[in-house]
This record gives sequence, structure tokens and C-alpha cells, in this order.
Amino acid sequence: MFSWLGKQGGGRERGGGSSDVVQTVTGGLRDLYLRKLLPLEEHYRFHEFHSPALEEADFENKPMVLLVGQYSTGKTTFIRYLLEQDFPGMRIGPEPTTDSFIAVMYGESEGSVPGNALVVDPKKPFRKLSRFGNAFLNRFLCSQLPNQVLKSISIIDSPGILSGEKQRISRGYDFCQVLQWFAERVDRIILLFDAHKLDISDEFSEAIKAFRGQDDKIRVVLNKADQVDTQQLMRVYGALMWSLGKVINTPEVLRVYIGSFWAQPLRNTENRRLFEAEAQDLFRDIQSLPQKAAVRKLNDLIKRARLAKVHAYIISYLKKEMPTVFGKENKKKELISRLPEIYGQLQREYHISAGDFPEVRKMQEQLETCDFTKFHSLKPKLIEAVDNMLANKIASLMSLITQEESNMPTEMVHGGAFDGTMAGPFGQGYGEGAKEGADEDEWVVAKDKPAYDEIFYTLSPINGKISGINAKKEMVTSKLPNSVLGKIWKLADCDGDGMLDEEEFALAKHLIRIKLDGYELPGTLPPHLVPPSHRKPLQTAE
Repeated sequence: MFSWLGKQGGGRERGGGSSDVVQTVTGGLRDLYLRKLLPLEEHYRFHEFHSPALEEADFENKPMVLLVGQYSTGKTTFIRYLLEQDFPGMRIGPEPTTDSFIAVMYGESEGSVPGNALVVDPKKPFRKLSRFGNAFLNRFLCSQLPNQVLKSISIIDSPGILSGEKQRISRGYDFCQVLQWFAERVDRIILLFDAHKLDISDEFSEAIKAFRGQDDKIRVVLNKADQVDTQQLMRVYGALMWSLGKVINTPEVLRVYIGSFWAQPLRNTENRRLFEAEAQDLFRDIQSLPQKAAVRKLNDLIKRARLAKVHAYIISYLKKEMPTVFGKENKKKELISRLPEIYGQLQREYHISAGDFPEVRKMQEQLETCDFTKFHSLKPKLIEAVDNMLANKIASLMSLITQEESNMPTEMVHGGAFDGTMAGPFGQGYGEGAKEGADEDEWVVAKDKPAYDEIFYTLSPINGKISGINAKKEMVTSKLPNSVLGKIWKLADCDGDGMLDEEEFALAKHLIRIKLDGYELPGTLPPHLVPPSHRKPLQTAE
């Protein structure tokens, strides 16, 4: 498990010690699942009720991003935007074009693998999808291509969701169950909305509900936001948050990224700066996935273990309550109808959080077809093994993962659209705030210095310098808090003599303007902001 950490990016260049850590984490997690958790799952038929058993490929696969949205919200175009190239099976249009699940993954040569062949490949994490049958497998394919972005992540494109009964009936497979299967295994779920199509259809609502328990993975993208003006965008954003609040039942507000995610000119440029900042935030979130994937998989294993424990308590309780000879069917019906009450009883008896229990209605439906007499009684040793795993083994593996993350270079997603804004004049914040004037020969403060000099000479300078008391009188007129003004003073007082000459004062005024314009102050003074008369002494000190 997690051997991918040692196969990508900076992992190739590390020494043996760090590689040993990766192998320890890999073997440890796999061993924990096989020895501690899998026996509990098999004994109480967990795989029939909840999720298939995990395989080697589930542990070793790269981080995956699942895109979900109604038709024509730009899901496929979003992938094309990230990769900056077409991929096999790609179709884009205003009508519902993508009618299949497409796993976009790295491959040495460009091509596609159909679903029936894909689910028998032990190297791919899709083998358990075979249970959804041919109706699904005929609508599932893997698109492979040699793209730098796909060396770090894989992307799952899903069919566009329509409203009405027709779409649900014509699929021929349980769409929401497939989404739930993917949601349990991916690292990020991105819900895409079109600024002109904010209504959430019944099927889309059911699809979002299938992500129950995976709320930490969900991000929302409000796409095509350049097609409305600022006033309309405010209304659209408010309407979207209201619609999501009715479907996603969490107290936290979901993170919504606003922008236009395609490589075409903006139709409305008045919010360009907002779109650029939002795109960079989203890119950073996706780029961090390889670094956080180990912790995410460990977290998913913990969630799975907690659910497996609760499932064992439920099944063993039902077994215990069944009569040995007569009245089995009537007792079964009674137990199913009393399931909410049983949940409460188990919650109190074993001190289990209510959030760890599976959904009542779904569990009742699944129990209808089961023979309760074939269930197993509670085996304390199996429960103790999982408790020991959660209490002790997981903590040691977490420390190993933390050690690995500190030893290895920060692994980021590279290539495609991610490289377009990393450096150069089109990088976020280039030439803005404290970075303004970084590539200019002239001191950037000089253009405003005459105005600052007029203020300087009204503050009673002595021998070309003003005291801290007099400087404070002028600086507090900015209404910035003392903590910020104190930092500005520290940056501007280049020689540390507790006074400001005219260049240092001009620098202080420049830094105040930077802060008032909404930018962050630098931690240390960048070389291009050092006043000309103070540059030689600083270089000598170094």
C-alpha cells in the first residue's frame, strides 16, 4: 500500500532510508487490512451490505479526482483544460455528449480500454465494478495517454445528469451506487455547476446524497461565470449556496470555486482577477493531492473499520434475537421494523457515535432478502483486533507517514494548465503587492517618493531622520492595527537605528499602501524594495 509514493516525482531521487519508510508504510497498511479488518468483514458479510473487499490496486493507485455534474456544465472541457490536450473518447458539445464513465489515466501510448477488459486487469483499481453488470461495463472505459498531469493523478469523467425519469430508467444500472463506489475510493469529488443552470434535478440530488460520509472530499466549481456580470454573479452564487444547502446536509459551508475553466477568452473581464485567484486556489487544492494521498487512504481505512465494527454489532444482535425453532419470519419482520430502536440500543451499549451507523432505510431494504439464522454471533476477538488496530497500529503508521512527508520533497501535480501559472509574468500575484517592481531597475517606491517627501519634512526631521514618535503619528493615520504597523516599522527601519530617513519613510508609506490595497506584507524585505542608499551595507553584512 502506498508504494506509489516511491515511484513518482521526488521519490526517485531519495536515499534508502526514506525508501525504507515508504515500504514500511506500504507493508504496514496492507498487513493491517488483511490481518485485522478483512476477517471481521468476511465473518459478518460486510461486503454484501456495504463495500467490496479492498485489493492491492486500491492501495497503490494514484490519487483520483471524480467530476460530477449535470449535462453541459463543462466536465469534459474541464479535463481538457487541465491536460491541455484531447483524450481518447472525449466528446464536447452543448447536448448531453458524455454517456459513459471515462477513467483518464497515464499510459505510455494513447488508447482506450473498454470496461469489460478493464475490470479483469489486476493493476487497475476497478475490478470490483464488475458487480454492476454489462449495462454499466458497456458504458465504462479507460482513456490512456502520455500526459504529465496524469503521472500524478487520474481523473474520472462521469455522464452528464439530466432531469426527469427517462435518464434514470434508460441507464440500465444503478447510477448512484456506481458514484458511491467511486466516492469511497477517490481523493477529490468536484461538483460542477453552470452559472445558467443552477437547478439541482432529482437524480443529481440523489447523486450528491450518495456521497454521504465523504463530505471532506467534495469541492464545488461554479463554471462559466464569465458569462454573467458582477451583479448577476452575486445572485447566482447566493442561489447556488441555497440550492446546495437543501441537498448537502452539513453545518459547514462548502468551498465554491468561481471561474471559467476553459482555454478561451473571457466573455466578461470585469471579474478576471477573481477568476484567476479562484483558479489558483483550485489548482493548489488538486496539486496537493499526491502529498496528502497517504493520509487520505489511511483516513478511509479508519472510516471503513468503524463501519465494519458497527455492522458486526448489528448483525450479531439480529442473530442473537432470532428464535431457534418457530416464528423466525415474523421475528425477522419485527427486527427490521425496530432497526432504528436497535441502533439506539447498540449506540448506548457500545458507546458508538450515531454518525458511524449505516443509513436505516437502506439497511432495512438489504436485510429483507437475508436469512438471519445464517448470521454469526459476536466474536469479541475479531472486534478486539480492530480496536487494537485503531488504538495502536494506526498511530504508528501515521507517524511514519508524517516522517515520510517531511523527508521527501513536496510532490505536486505538474504539466498542463498547472504549469501555465507557476512562474513568469502570468503567475498569480506577479508584479502585484510586495512583488511590484521586482523585475525593474528603478526602485519602485521612487515614483511616489516626492509625495512621501512632502509629508516627511513636515515631521520635524533632525539630521535627515525622524524619530519613532513622529513616524508613529503619521503611520497611525492609516488606521491599520498596531501589530501590522509594528511589522511595517521593522521592515522599513533597514539599519535598525530606531529612526527613519526619507527613503526608509517612503518605504514605510509604500508598505502601508500595499497592506491597504489588500495584499500581504512580506516576511522579510525583498531585495528590490531595499532603499538604494541602504543596499551596499546590507550586501556587506551578508
